[in-house]
Formats: sequence, structure tokens, C-alpha cells
Amino acid sequence: MPSLSDSYRNHPLHIHHKHHDLYSLQELPESYTWTNINDNTFTYPSSNNISEGSSVNVPVIDLNDPNASTLIGHACKTWGVFQVVNHGVPLSLLDDIEWVGLTLFSLPSQQKLKAARCPNGVSGYGLARISSFFPKLMWSEGFTILGSPLEHFRQLWPHDYNKYCDIVLQYDETMKKLAEKLMWMMLDSLGITKEDLKWAGSKSQFSEACAALQLNSYPSCPDPNRAMGLAPHTDSTLFTILYQNNISGLQVKHDGSDDGNGWVTVPPLSGGLVINVGDLLHILSNGLYPSAFHRVLVNRTRQRFSAAYLFGPPANVEICPHAKLVGPSRPPLYRPVTWNEQFSHTINTRLQILFYK
Repeated sequence: MPSLSDSYRNHPLHIHHKHHDLYSLQELPESYTWTNINDNTFTYPSSNNISEGSSVNVPVIDLNDPNASTLIGHACKTWGVFQVVNHGVPLSLLDDIEWVGLTLFSLPSQQKLKAARCPNGVSGYGLARISSFFPKLMWSEGFTILGSPLEHFRQLWPHDYNKYCDIVLQYDETMKKLAEKLMWMMLDSLGITKEDLKWAGSKSQFSEACAALQLNSYPSCPDPNRAMGLAPHTDSTLFTILYQNNISGLQVKHDGSDDGNGWVTVPPLSGGLVINVGDLLHILSNGLYPSAFHRVLVNRTRQRFSAAYLFGPPANVEICPHAKLVGPSRPPLYRPVTWNEQFSHTINTRLQILFYK
């Protein structure tokens, strides 16, 4: 059965523009200049006014609340995204992963390129994988980690790579435990029990689940009103756990927004983590929980950092609408699909929209 790694390799990243050193540019190159295009699938920003004064706000849920599962279910159904506090992840570890990321992205370009992923590669330094689907480049850079970062970190820090590896591995293990907890809370909100989900494993710990860690940097931009940090998209995951530093930029699409274009800023919350519903949870819930359509804007003066933990099922598991959520009045809306197949389907759909509309 093909894995997520195979899917990445089968869909190499093809960029037709030169990728610049974003930290050295004083003007916005044409290849990074976005315009307001009225497209029903990909919505580009008309301005860079990142307002946090909206009358509608992304839900914030205390995981110690006895009603946390119910609150999560409501947030998933009405927003597809929420923030969590009292999640058990040490604040020091969040500081550490930010330090690793900022240290990595501050390296000279020639040093970072030593750990660059090849076009059909999985791990390493490079552009956002969705870059192939858009005519303009995004004002960001990333580093993908699938498994151990040892090989690439040796290229970045030949003499002291261990301290960076140790932090990433600790972060990965901590996120895995949190993902397990969140998964069961989301399933509980749908009325699904441990006995109902066989692929969780004999100990219900999702020991065979797949995951990837994505570190992102959004440098300060000389013309943020015409640039895009990360274009609008949904994640192909079950869900994503996102740590963002104290710089605003993340926005989600929501019908109740009052900014005139449907976007609501997810403000950085000290010690908080953002949870995005992905395509696979949307399928498992038989459409009850929408995938979070989100984007990232940039600003003129400050660098933004984020770390996204992408959580999915085991490679050979097909996700389909759960039997408890299907009935005479609500037939299954989606066919069974693996993460690899969903990732491939998403890519092919985006390419068709981009090139054949």
C-alpha cells in the first residue's frame, strides 16, 4: 500500500519562477506579486489589513473543561478550527521548537540549500508544497520533517546537530500524545467509541498513525498588501496541530465574518495551539465537520514562525463516513480513501482547476 511518502514522491514540486532569498529583498519581485482574482476556489486577498477586532472569534477550548468534547464538536461543526489551552504541552517546548525553527531559517541561503528536498522528495528545506498550484510564489519558506531529522540536520549543523534533533524528536513525541487525546475527543463528540474504531490499535493509541512536522517562516515583506504568505487551502489530514508565535497572519474562511470578504484572523494566543479540521476528518464525519479553509498573510516589519503537526491515519487504512453517521436519512457522502489517495486527489483537483478551467 503506498504511503504518504510515496504520494509526495509521485507528485514532485515544480516551480517555474526563481526562488529568491526573501530576507535580502528590498522590493517585491513580480513573481511574488499577487492580484485580486475573483475565483470561487482560490480566493486571493484584496488587502493586508489583519484585523483582530472582529465580532466573531475562533473558539478557544480549555481541555480541562468537563464539557471539552462537546465544545470541540460544536467548534468542528461550526468552524472547522479552534484553539486549545491547558493542552499539556510545556510552554518551554513550544519556545524550543520556535528557537530551532528561527535558528534554521536564519542560516545563510547556501547553508539551508544543503538540506533542500529534491523535487520529488519528502523531507528537507524548500517552498510550500502547494506552490505548484498557483501562478505566483508565496512569501514563505519551510522545512518538512517526516521521521528523524538527523540526516538533514547534519547538513545544517555539522558539529552540534544533536541538540536540534533532540528538540524536534521531543516535540514530535509530545504532539503525538496530544493528537491521540484530541482524536478521541473529536470522535467522542461524534458518538464514536474506542470499540467502534479498529485502526486505533489494540491499546487505542493510534500507534501506527502517520504524521509529519512542518516548520514555516514568513519573513517581513517590503509590500505585504500584494504578497501572500500561504495561499488558501485545506489540509488533507485528519487534523493539524499548529503552534504560531506571537505574530498575526493566520486566517480562516467563515460565513459569519464581518471583514467584507469572509476571512477571520486566528489571533496568536499565549500558550495556545490551533487545531484545523482536515479533509479526512471531514470524510470520516460524513460532512458534519468541514475542513478548515485557511491562508496566511504577511506583514512589513516582523518575521512570523509556525510549526504544523500534520496528523493522519495509518498508510493502509481507508477513511470513510463512519457507520454511526450513516443512515436512511443520511447516506454516505464520500467513498473510502487513504491519506495517500486523498493527497493525490487534492493535488489532481487543484491542477485541473488551475490549468483546465
